[in-house]
Amino acid sequence: MVGLSLSYVPPETETESHHIRTICYTLAPRRPLVCNDPMRNADITAAWVRGWAVSRGTPPPVEEPWGYRIDVGLGRHVFRHVLPEPDEPTVRKLCETVTQPYAWLKVLAGPEEVAGWITPEWVVPDDPGFMMYTDLRPAPAPVPAPPAGYTLHTEVHEGVHLVRVLARDGSLAARGQVAPTGRTAVFDQIETYEAHQRRGLGRTVMRVLHHAAAGAGAATGVLGATVQGRALYASLGWRCQGPLTGVVRGPGTDDAD
Repeated sequence: MVGLSLSYVPPETETESHHIRTICYTLAPRRPLVCNDPMRNADITAAWVRGWAVSRGTPPPVEEPWGYRIDVGLGRHVFRHVLPEPDEPTVRKLCETVTQPYAWLKVLAGPEEVAGWITPEWVVPDDPGFMMYTDLRPAPAPVPAPPAGYTLHTEVHEGVHLVRVLARDGSLAARGQVAPTGRTAVFDQIETYEAHQRRGLGRTVMRVLHHAAAGAGAATGVLGATVQGRALYASLGWRCQGPLTGVVRGPGTDDAD
């Protein structure tokens, strides 16, 4: 088993703010991931970083020898390096040379493996991630209506399709967005708030985003999933490419997805 010191730093947006917390625990061995689909890591990573930058409104990703760099520009998420084909020497060198707090690495490898590559100044978040993709053609029809008591709102802002589901009192119940970039589209910030979970809202959001992406000409959808999100996406036909691990240079982590 691998012992990790895990920290959490609040996201930048007011609607997602949380208190800082630090967690120490031991990872038990997990069953091997069933993530053996044929899409190349280089291809899925290129699509992901391109669409993620559009979705988050950052400058375009810059190609580096090890993958990509994105200048995010947030206080607790300054920039991220994304490594589609990571190895221990490359990850360790980046950890030793990048000294700015809240710099991130996103690595297409499992957390137990990555934990052995990083230096003590870097930590691994407590929630493992997964790279997933799906065929967007044909789009499901018709676009589903939200459950009774909820209303669906959609808009497009600078090429990003935004979906919000509002409760009867006008509060935000679920949301998501998708950034089409040619033949691929990145699904991002999919969230159902706790009081509204298990009512099919996440499924509704994903299907509406699917329609929007397919209508914009995208043929393949890509996303980075949490453990909880992976179950939803798999039920909608998404396939798992492999593990996606985030590491951050202390003093903590936010939920950078």
